[in-house]
Amino acid sequence: MAKHIGIVACSAEGAALCYRTICSEGAARMGPHAHPEITMHTHPLSRYMANIEAGNWRAVADLMSDSARRLAAAGAQILICPDNTIHQAMPLVSARGTPRWLNIADEVVSAARAARRTQLAVLGTKYLMEGPVYREALARAGLSMQIPDVPDRLRLNRIIFDELVYGRFRPESRVYVNEVMAKLKGRGCDAAVLGCTELPLLVDPPTAPLPVFDSTRLLARAALREALA
Repeated sequence: MAKHIGIVACSAEGAALCYRTICSEGAARMGPHAHPEITMHTHPLSRYMANIEAGNWRAVADLMSDSARRLAAAGAQILICPDNTIHQAMPLVSARGTPRWLNIADEVVSAARAARRTQLAVLGTKYLMEGPVYREALARAGLSMQIPDVPDRLRLNRIIFDELVYGRFRPESRVYVNEVMAKLKGRGCDAAVLGCTELPLLVDPPTAPLPVFDSTRLLARAALREALA
């Protein structure tokens, strides 16, 4: 039997995309209507944001650990968190009594190395772009990264928190994200990380100026692969 996947969710749209990907691609591998058992838990995004804005990553880790314990109690055998930003708290998350976590940044880095990309444009919340999650993961793999300039970081952050997390995907925001990618392409980037789990719902890969790594679906596929191993 496939292993039971636990989703430690944070924002609704990214978590829903991750869940849907496991279900739809599970059916392609396991047969019609089949997918691994999945349980999801999330604390309100407002609780996460209060702690993120205060820089209280220990409190963020406590919320994640609480969700992990609930999922373990429900029978989850693999844990994933379809939220790039709160992976900054992952080193502080308690592993006691919980299954193994898959790390979203590690999955993106593996895909980038397989595609022979060397310098990635990292797009996401301002906390993610300015934080250590991808900087450290890429450095361990010998890869480099660039992030947008401050005005673009602030506007991307507003798009994420004022539009995407509410399921609003405006054409002008799609154009703007492409413009930001084009700037980073001009600075030498050879691919872009969609490091907000809602960004894949906004960005259209065929029209994007750079090849993109969809962190949400990469994590979902990693969980599916692990569940079926």
